[in-house]
Amino acid sequence: MASELLIADLELPSQVYGVHGAAGLTQWRSIAGGTGLRGPYEAVEWACVPPGGLSGEHLHSRTEEVYVLLSGEGEALLNGVAKPVRAGELILTGLGATHGLRNVGPGPLSWLTLEVPAPQTVALAHSTRKAVSPMPLPHGKATIIDLEQERDVDPHPVLQGPLRRIRMLSLTPGGSEFLPGHGAEHTLFVLSGEATVTAESGDVPIRPGIAVTTAGGEGLRITAAAEGLKAVCASFEIPMGIEGGHKL
Repeated sequence: MASELLIADLELPSQVYGVHGAAGLTQWRSIAGGTGLRGPYEAVEWACVPPGGLSGEHLHSRTEEVYVLLSGEGEALLNGVAKPVRAGELILTGLGATHGLRNVGPGPLSWLTLEVPAPQTVALAHSTRKAVSPMPLPHGKATIIDLEQERDVDPHPVLQGPLRRIRMLSLTPGGSEFLPGHGAEHTLFVLSGEATVTAESGDVPIRPGIAVTTAGGEGLRITAAAEGLKAVCASFEIPMGIEGGHKL
């Protein structure tokens, strides 16, 4: 199977009620996941709740997750402790931790969700033993990081899985950045400005609200237009032995 780019926008999101048991409306859009990716562990999604809206508190018993806050103000409940959050921050939630998110601002609260199974979940799924006792959950870590200030974040040690890097990428007018494809998949979500992304599978113009995900370890060059570009970039490691849709 050839490598390809996955392109998603925020037009016509799904209207979902009762997310994680909470009342009220959540707008939701899948950006990448499932069979579209060679490293099959990633799921990248967009969500948005109105003022007063809530993504209910829940335990992460199988997966690790990052919320990249894109707009608005909220209150995150991390392992039972309420903390203020705002656009430009990351919420990292490790295996065994609980989190929830409420919109406490006057406008929409939106975020990207980056979710991967934890290493022990993957190990259990691939075990050749006929019966395997589940490993006890750790006392999961959860924390908040200011991506606007840090700019380049390694999610370890809070997370242990294949999500390796989250960056706030800023390009000057005409500037460019290359994301190497070998051993990695990348998701780029445009916050402001415009650019062209170039890969083996073609050139694609991008603008605010557009997400581009590389599938199968394809390299990607991003070239900003006249007004420059600001985007969130997340990089995932492809598991050893899998690239381009083929076993190595």
